[in-house]
Amino acid sequence: MASVNYRTLAADILEGVGGEENIVGATHCATRLRLTLRDDAKANTAGVEKLPGVITVMKAGGQYQVVIGNEVPTVFAELGKISRFGGEEDSAEAAPAKGNIFNRFIQMVSSIFQPILWPLAAAGLFKAFLSLAGTFGWMSAEDSTYVILNASADALFYFLPLFLAITAAKRFKANQFTAMAIAGALVYPSIVALNGTQANFAGIPFSVMNYTSSVIPIIVAVWLLGYLERFLLKVLPSSIRNFMTPLLAMAIMVPLTLLTVGPATIFLANGLSSGITAMFSFAPWLAGAVMGGFWQVFVVFGLHWGLVPVMLNDIATTGSSVMMAPLLPAVLAQSAAMLAVALRSHSAKRREVAAPAAFSGFLAGVTEPGIYGVNLPLKKPFYFGIAGGAVGGAIAAMGGSAANAFVFPSLIGLPAFTAIGSFTTLLLGTGVAIAIGFLLTYFFGPRETPDTLDADAAAPSAATIASGSVKVLAPVTGTAVALSDVPDKVFASGAMGVGLGIIPDENTIHSPVAGTIAVAMKTGHAFGIKTDDGVEVLVHIGIDTVQMKGEGFAPAVTRGQRVEVGDLLATVDRAKIKDAGFSDMTIMVVTNTKNLTAVVPVGQGHLNHGVPALDIEL
Repeated sequence: MASVNYRTLAADILEGVGGEENIVGATHCATRLRLTLRDDAKANTAGVEKLPGVITVMKAGGQYQVVIGNEVPTVFAELGKISRFGGEEDSAEAAPAKGNIFNRFIQMVSSIFQPILWPLAAAGLFKAFLSLAGTFGWMSAEDSTYVILNASADALFYFLPLFLAITAAKRFKANQFTAMAIAGALVYPSIVALNGTQANFAGIPFSVMNYTSSVIPIIVAVWLLGYLERFLLKVLPSSIRNFMTPLLAMAIMVPLTLLTVGPATIFLANGLSSGITAMFSFAPWLAGAVMGGFWQVFVVFGLHWGLVPVMLNDIATTGSSVMMAPLLPAVLAQSAAMLAVALRSHSAKRREVAAPAAFSGFLAGVTEPGIYGVNLPLKKPFYFGIAGGAVGGAIAAMGGSAANAFVFPSLIGLPAFTAIGSFTTLLLGTGVAIAIGFLLTYFFGPRETPDTLDADAAAPSAATIASGSVKVLAPVTGTAVALSDVPDKVFASGAMGVGLGIIPDENTIHSPVAGTIAVAMKTGHAFGIKTDDGVEVLVHIGIDTVQMKGEGFAPAVTRGQRVEVGDLLATVDRAKIKDAGFSDMTIMVVTNTKNLTAVVPVGQGHLNHGVPALDIEL
């Protein structure tokens, strides 16, 4: 299947099933593209089955299942590029993160930022160099060259809601261009001009906030847009659906966002501002700890807009702002955590983002690339940065440090802090913040998986397979079943490769070979392992258990992880599988059977996990 053009295949499948308008929903499992169609009769099943890269097509459980094999995630991702269905994060396997609400929030925000990380990192570095040029007088801010370059560097940050509208729309299954129209309205010049004023819509008064560079408002708006569009597509007559859906969506969502998200954010920000201002009067160290520790959190939620006017007003009326001093430790602690990730992460891709992000954070106070691309997704560096910022912010505030100009908290902005309070104490607090953020992340932060394993996870060609023999062991204790007797058409036909089924007696599933985890469904029901010899083994727990969306499955391994024979792959609640109406039979097949000399099932009758089940001649 290495010669298959997956983008073409995705487009051909889309056309073959009756087009995007005939699809209600799309997911994928370990081997199949699972589509829910409005009308199965519109699908050209014979034509889809003949497409290069498609193994077969089957209909089961109300789904139109296109069996592709190991490359189904690639096809699903390509489908997401040409339609509102598909993508890398919205399959049944990409189930919502487990854990508390904050963890799920982090995963969601990180996935939305992922596609724009490189432009964001580049823009941050661009802004850092431009800021350096302005500080050292190499360029004047009034010069047209500076203005043009500044627009180039700052546009992505200023119009960030527009970019997030695109990626959020893909995640929440909304129309990308309608989402962009809503985001465009939020940063429209006449709306921006109303910032900080009281306005009204149809007689309803509301407060207007600045939505440029904001994150949460557009994500919330697009999330709601997805539900609204799906509702409108169901209830509107087909004759007017295509133009009335975006029309009503824009007419409803823009005012709704302005009337709800903005006022709610302003209310919270003003309350936060009043509380921190009062705190500075009776417990500066506590106020410094709050500002230093949580400044980046405030920025993520847009609450900093309630604090910025206070800082500006303080500088205008008194000549300085004590609220700005703790921001230096806050920003540099997070930047130090990014630097530690750049030095210690085993992921080359992560290091490539972290290094320039740390540079732009230290030099110019531009932390967005690192926060959204490094610290927040990894969580621990973000927490360590918060800890460093809190301690450093408390120290800076105790020294009475303040800024006499509104600057980005950064090394370039240090001159603004030299005249008020103890500059030495500020440097001490900032140094402590940097040390905490860096050292905690360096020694206790996540190391991640080397990216080189990603290449190993690809399907091998015949030339990469060694000679000799391999024994594939039973992954679970139970009764062996011939593959032809497995109650699943695709597996039973041998289309996915030679193997066998096992009716399990226990709840633990073990690795049948030593190798690298090439596929690890987040739902925990399927795992693909590639051996050092190039053999690919798929262990599929249950039949159609993808529909359980991870309920009853506890995966013990992740993609890219090295496993040895007998290592735990997953723990399964077989009772839950049966209560849900599914078979708990575990199926094991060698998916690249065609590239091997022979694959022979040898396991019969009752098997203990760890005994030979398949013999392979390479």
